[in-house]
Amino acid sequence: MASIPRAGHLDSSLAFLREGYEFVGRRCRSLGVDLFRTRLLGRTFHCAQGAEAAAMFYHPGRFTRAGALPSSVLKLLQDEGSVATLDAAAHRHRKAMLMSLMSPAALEDMAARAAVALRRRAESWPARGEVGLHAEFRASLGEAVCDWAGLALEPAAQARLTDQLGAMIDNAGRIGPANWIARLRRQGAERDLARRIAAVREGRATAPEGSALQVIAFHQNPDGSLLSEALAAVELLNILRPTVAIARFMVFAALALHEHPAARPGLAEPDRLLAFVQEVRRLAPFFPIVGGIARSGFSWRGVDFPAGSRFILDLYGTNRDGRSWEAPLEFRPDRFLGWAGNPFTLIPQGGGDHFTGHRCAGEWLTIAVMQAMLRVLALELHYQVPPQDLSVDLSRMPALPRSGFLVRA
Repeated sequence: MASIPRAGHLDSSLAFLREGYEFVGRRCRSLGVDLFRTRLLGRTFHCAQGAEAAAMFYHPGRFTRAGALPSSVLKLLQDEGSVATLDAAAHRHRKAMLMSLMSPAALEDMAARAAVALRRRAESWPARGEVGLHAEFRASLGEAVCDWAGLALEPAAQARLTDQLGAMIDNAGRIGPANWIARLRRQGAERDLARRIAAVREGRATAPEGSALQVIAFHQNPDGSLLSEALAAVELLNILRPTVAIARFMVFAALALHEHPAARPGLAEPDRLLAFVQEVRRLAPFFPIVGGIARSGFSWRGVDFPAGSRFILDLYGTNRDGRSWEAPLEFRPDRFLGWAGNPFTLIPQGGGDHFTGHRCAGEWLTIAVMQAMLRVLALELHYQVPPQDLSVDLSRMPALPRSGFLVRA
């Protein structure tokens, strides 16, 4: 371990909360390395960034996510027993179920629903004065994903569930009362969804064939048993919540449009639209880091790491790594024109393989939905951006422009 530099001799937890997205990158730059050790929450962590580190971290079966996240984060996001906390064959089996929902036709359907919902909400903008785009995107996505998933909720119930999902996202990086209240709201959402799953299984309610509700309700474990109603609700939330979280990406897409208006006409071209979305995903502060615990000992760069070693991979810093990206801090969508793809350099939603690893099952859905909503925003809607504070506090995780991005139709 002597070859790995240490950042700080005491616990760095407060520094991490203070610096947020920049915590790992700042120490890598000051130490001139891409791997260092530090203490967080009283435990030693190896913090790494870059494509090589991502390839090491996402080596199949090397790390478990179980126990790698603080409970304040886990309980609001993936939750115990979910696919993200599974390993090996159990993980692959559950992940295959989620990936089955990501067929091209299903992605196209969800993207179209999101575009329709955004158009419908935008019709009210002229009468409402200034509106916050984050709230508008979130409401549009909540409406679209609830219908797409087969829930068919009444408007009040749909709005309540969207608010519950939003609270999970907004407070995952916080500690204290706000996090506790969000956890209570999540528990309410889980109970409601568990009741719906029970009703579908018992024939008291229907779910469209192939919908997330139907697929998850009747998914069988390797032994042929169904998921418990509570765990099925957790996995359904793990479809709904990340889709609503796309609202944050969309705010940063709107910010990029505002800062680079010359790019707007080109978004009528599919390849340029995709390139713009990918560059937004590369630069936007979305998930800052991901954690893992070594399942068994392994060697990397001549160092032996024993089983139980704790690692943090800097997603935010890897997406901005100058070894992988020319002019990494500049917004250059053209870098993605003809891009061959790399599972370890563009990792806003994790790296590696979607089917066998822990890369987000909804990444393809995110890209499809962003393209559809961005096309509406850039080419169909007319709005002004009034003076406001569009700065981004990178100590707040997840981050947004301070104003939420206000517009006036």
